[in-house]
Amino acid sequence: MTTSYDTATALLPLVGGPANVTSVAHCMTRLRLGLADPSLVDGEALRALPGVLGVVEDDDTYQIVLGPGAVARVTADFEALLRKETGKARTPLKGALRRVANVFVPLIPALIGCGILAGLNGLLKNAGWLPSLTPALTAVASAFMSLIAVFVGYNTAKEFGGTPVLGGAVAAVVVYPGVAEVTAFGVRLAPGQGGVLGALAAALLGTYVEKWCRGRVPGALDVLLTPTLTVLVSGLTTLYVLMYTAGTVASAIGTAANWLLSTTGPFAGAVLGGLFLPLVMLGLHQALIPIHATLIEQQGSTTLLPLLAMAGAGQVGAAAAVYVRLRHDTTLRATIKSALPAGLLGVGEPLIYGVSLPLGRPFLTACAGGAAGGAFVGLFAMLGERVGATAIGPSGWALFPLLSGDGGLGTAAAIYAGGLLTGYAVGFGATYAFGLPKER
Repeated sequence: MTTSYDTATALLPLVGGPANVTSVAHCMTRLRLGLADPSLVDGEALRALPGVLGVVEDDDTYQIVLGPGAVARVTADFEALLRKETGKARTPLKGALRRVANVFVPLIPALIGCGILAGLNGLLKNAGWLPSLTPALTAVASAFMSLIAVFVGYNTAKEFGGTPVLGGAVAAVVVYPGVAEVTAFGVRLAPGQGGVLGALAAALLGTYVEKWCRGRVPGALDVLLTPTLTVLVSGLTTLYVLMYTAGTVASAIGTAANWLLSTTGPFAGAVLGGLFLPLVMLGLHQALIPIHATLIEQQGSTTLLPLLAMAGAGQVGAAAAVYVRLRHDTTLRATIKSALPAGLLGVGEPLIYGVSLPLGRPFLTACAGGAAGGAFVGLFAMLGERVGATAIGPSGWALFPLLSGDGGLGTAAAIYAGGLLTGYAVGFGATYAFGLPKER
């Protein structure tokens, strides 16, 4: 008997191999592939495969007809094979963090756009300008955040091999107003309780339930039973277990972040600003994305991002010092000159991998600059002037439009700018004095 894994394994080389597959999706009966070069497909061999009912070519996708039930199982195995083939060098931890990041990264443009509009709306309200427009801006800026759980659920199912719309349907339970009538652990639930963490957990559970059903429900009943059981089992578990649990975790994250900044501000800022570059180098910074999203959803901004952004300031300062010291290394100076504008806007990878990390010591002195900038911002947080970001994604000077703070945008911008300047100065000074061998 040919299994779905056998079919997926046979399909992959016949469509040109992993490098030729740009996208994977499925409908009720067809596996839909985006291909870099359709001419690499062996159509005759595909049609001859057991389980393949036909092939349809159009302008956008290459469609392989597999039938109801079978198509979902083959798609899941096909995606797993792709991940295995394209991610051999990735450790399990990095792989898991990358997949979680893939859930949230597509949401960043909407977070940025809505965050900027929310900041603009706040300025208009505080100034008393355009009172007839601010309610409309509030709706436009807030609508996405009110439904972010649905988007998280959709992307989670898509990333982990489930049906995206089922992931969104299960996660929608988290934000449905009617959950206020449900009691879990002796406490009435609140719409949105658990937030993005609850949505992530709900969609992961939904994906597991769906896959379990796909392997056991007869093909003729799969179209009806699998979606129904997925939504029923995952939805009830979300209501009676996941929302309460995720809500407790989310509250703990917010409480811990506030406590750290209010009691150990400079120390917490120095640790976060100083260690962020190594986290980026190792790919572990992806784990912070759900935390940022949770804080934004819960408190309106993430106070961690402005501290972490100081790592980029230390990196810019270190690169500037290398540029000044190594006057005769024209190749390295050209690299710095081209990468520095991106670094000022918060894109640090070119400077990390092109300058500081290959040289060794400048990477450490850049971390020192980040720690100094983080301590500066953290000190003000401990004094009651916390600085937050209403969206994730940008850092450096690009973060200014997204800043918010206890003392208003002007105070937040001044503190953040002071942190950047501190990071630049310490990163430059430490690198100039200690970051390069004397003979250079």
